[in-house]
Amino acid sequence: MRHITPLLLVLALLAAACGDDTPNASGAEGIAASDLAREVSTAPDADLAAVSAAEQAFAAELYRVLAADEGNLVVSPLSIHVALAMALGGAAGDTAAEMTEALEVAGIDPGALHGALNALDAALESRNRIEPPIDGREQQVQISVVNSLWGQDGFAFVQEYLDLLARNYGAGIRLVDFRQAAEEARVAINAWVAEETNDRITDLIPAGAIDDLTRLVLVNAVYLDATWALPFDPEATFDAPFFLLDGSEVSAPTMHAYQLHALYASGEGWQAIDLPYTGEELSMIVVVPDAGRFTEVEGRLTVGLLDEVRTGLGQSIVDLSLPKFEMRNQLSLVEALQALGISAAFDPGAADFSGMSTEEQLFISGVLHEAFIAVDEAGTEAAAATAVIIGTTSMPTDVVALDIDRPFLFFLQDRVTGALLFVGRVVDPTA
Repeated sequence: MRHITPLLLVLALLAAACGDDTPNASGAEGIAASDLAREVSTAPDADLAAVSAAEQAFAAELYRVLAADEGNLVVSPLSIHVALAMALGGAAGDTAAEMTEALEVAGIDPGALHGALNALDAALESRNRIEPPIDGREQQVQISVVNSLWGQDGFAFVQEYLDLLARNYGAGIRLVDFRQAAEEARVAINAWVAEETNDRITDLIPAGAIDDLTRLVLVNAVYLDATWALPFDPEATFDAPFFLLDGSEVSAPTMHAYQLHALYASGEGWQAIDLPYTGEELSMIVVVPDAGRFTEVEGRLTVGLLDEVRTGLGQSIVDLSLPKFEMRNQLSLVEALQALGISAAFDPGAADFSGMSTEEQLFISGVLHEAFIAVDEAGTEAAAATAVIIGTTSMPTDVVALDIDRPFLFFLQDRVTGALLFVGRVVDPTA
């Protein structure tokens, strides 16, 4: 099975009032772009660690807001963080201050932020690999993080902003005509999205979401195709009970692995396991709250739950059961981001994106996010990385039983940097 995790975030910036057209002198036909090439980032390790920590803190706060709604959930904090950072690069005044606080990057020098995100992107791209098959099954990691920006033809974009995009995000601004042909522009953007996601997401921007006042749309897409380092045996998959939050029971196809050598942890009210993908640089941490304690444990995410889990992980032998699951979320994030303190950016009268353009006053009119994830015997569409050496001089002899037969949290991480590519929860694997 091929695993595809397309995650996209779109920010549509609209003009609060129309102004005179000022042709953009920068870039080739159809593109407003800097002449600068993308930098081969050499960001200091401290900057890379700081931006990864900021992304993790942002992920926890965003998850807290989104988790107020019932049901399964999957989002890509990385995708959202990068797209908002691109917008932050053109913000000023209170708009920039609020976005800086919400993105948890207040402690990072603005001059270092975009370079560190560029370095993180390069680090993730380096995780790509193809290994020899196991029992005839492919072993690989494919991951890409791509950006595209779509701007109004004839609109004057600030050269420094174009330089920032080119150096750190490898992107120029593709010129379209929102004023006269907004629907054609929407179709073109959705076609790019479909191509980058292998047609998993074909209608990210719905009809009417952009119009003649749209001036810029920023898109970030994360694509991941990863197989387990130790695939589950399909012959050991069978239906098993899964107990929902209300105490009722459903039957879910459940994978089993016996005598699995894995990183395992347990704490107050929870158990956890870290399942690596091919190459063992990416992994998925699954946190399973004890029966009746899901809400309590989930609520600790903003006060260090993930750090506690990571610190507690140690080598064990585990008899594991894990339900297969697949889900898709389509989200409008405006209210969630407002709850995190971003206000001015969405206010036509207060937003300040003068770092992008001074031709018209711009504000963010929408933030759309769509995510798809599937987990089966071969792998999953999420990643985590850090080369953690599992072998020690002595092996534990006791076997831990971890039956994931109740709602759980998952974190797809890059083990090396700690960056979170995906976070979510499964409260019903059959939904």
